[in-house]
Amino acid sequence: MEYRTVLTTCTYCGTGCGLLLEVMDGEVVGVLPAKTHPINEGKLCIKGWNAHEFIYADGRLTKPLVRKGDTLEEASWDEALETIANKFAEIKKTNGPDSLGCFSSAKCTNEENYLLQKIFRAAIGTNNVDHCARL
Repeated sequence: MEYRTVLTTCTYCGTGCGLLLEVMDGEVVGVLPAKTHPINEGKLCIKGWNAHEFIYADGRLTKPLVRKGDTLEEASWDEALETIANKFAEIKKTNGPDSLGCFSSAKCTNEENYLLQKIFRAAIGTNNVDHCARL
């Protein structure tokens, strides 16, 4: 039986709390707060304590899905990104850039949220950007 802890950052929100994932025989089995981490100083909210539970969830998506007719089918990342780019270009051409928008996540870092809004404002040409900043 092999046990180790792995220092990482909580994925629940953009705060950036330090977590120690408890790994047993290569599988994440629990979470501990990182006592010396400057953000959370050994504390975690209830969401952080349970932040690892999605890893092995049955309904977790692990590959992109692309709609083909009435069904969603697994696709490569290249195919999914190309589908998105083509559809965005079509919508923008037909209805203008303000027909598109972006809703970002509090699970992203501030830097990731900045980049996403920059893409929509600079590349697509819309200010239709929103964000859920709930903890």
